[in-house]
Amino acid sequence: MPHKFTQVRYLSISPEQAGQRVDNFLFRELKNVPRSHVYRLLRSGQVRVNGGRVKPTRKLLAGDELRLPPVRDVAERISQRVPDEGRQEITSAIIHEDDGIIVLNKPAGWAVHAGTGIPYGIIDALRQARPDIHYLELAHRLDRETSGCLLLAKNRDVLEQLHDGFRNDGHVIGHRKHYLALLAGEWQGGSRDINIPLVSQRLESGERMVKTALRPDGEARRAHSEFMPLDIFTDCSLVEVRITTGRMHQIRVHAKALGHPVIGDRKYGERSANLLMRRMGLKRMFLHAHKISMNLTGQELHFEAPMPPELLSHLEKLRHDR
Repeated sequence: MPHKFTQVRYLSISPEQAGQRVDNFLFRELKNVPRSHVYRLLRSGQVRVNGGRVKPTRKLLAGDELRLPPVRDVAERISQRVPDEGRQEITSAIIHEDDGIIVLNKPAGWAVHAGTGIPYGIIDALRQARPDIHYLELAHRLDRETSGCLLLAKNRDVLEQLHDGFRNDGHVIGHRKHYLALLAGEWQGGSRDINIPLVSQRLESGERMVKTALRPDGEARRAHSEFMPLDIFTDCSLVEVRITTGRMHQIRVHAKALGHPVIGDRKYGERSANLLMRRMGLKRMFLHAHKISMNLTGQELHFEAPMPPELLSHLEKLRHDR
């Protein structure tokens, strides 16, 4: 895959650009640079504002001078076109749109953005399918194999309001996310609150893995999930999960820590349980972002993404065989 190297650049922050966090500004300015590398540039002091080092959370002000160091990006992604059928699949997944937001019922198998080995994502498909929308950014993320409610902002004010629904440490203030998950094993008892810190690590292969930690610290971050059983089958259980923090792979790692990993999860799951369900026809991870609620411009909004047919069909088989 071809690469290109940029030169040192100095950008003057306009009034329209003011108010953004430095890291979020860089993600948009350096669209083809891995997020991990952007944070590395910040930590090493290669990105500077008004000649000084800055933290990722620093808010930019009008008139600030931002120094961007030379970086390597993936040139091929700049002109990567999403196939027609891909753009049609994503636009048909829109379940709500107004002047400020788009809500998708994200299909499983789609990454939200391009990455290593992933030439395009949902954000690319929507931008190409809807050139009439001049501003379009992801408000949050879902794992590639997770389906369900995905929120995008159509202007910066709305994006900042949505981001303000989360504290800097990831704790939810104004947003509520509910997931449906099929877990390995028969659930015992009622609901469980899980407060287990998580730490993300990058393997030599470049793959990201998340592990549990004893306590929050510089690397491990607080993570909280609530698991509520809905239906118990032979060897598996359907649960609703409400998350009050938004960590990478949070539900999947917390489920594993409980001894009930998510069915179909090839990274953190249980091989024998996955194989059994695959023989029954389940070809994906059973994790679906069912509902999302938020307060936007003083209005309480609620959205629900119907469960995909392949998951509904699998539940019908489990109920029939019970």
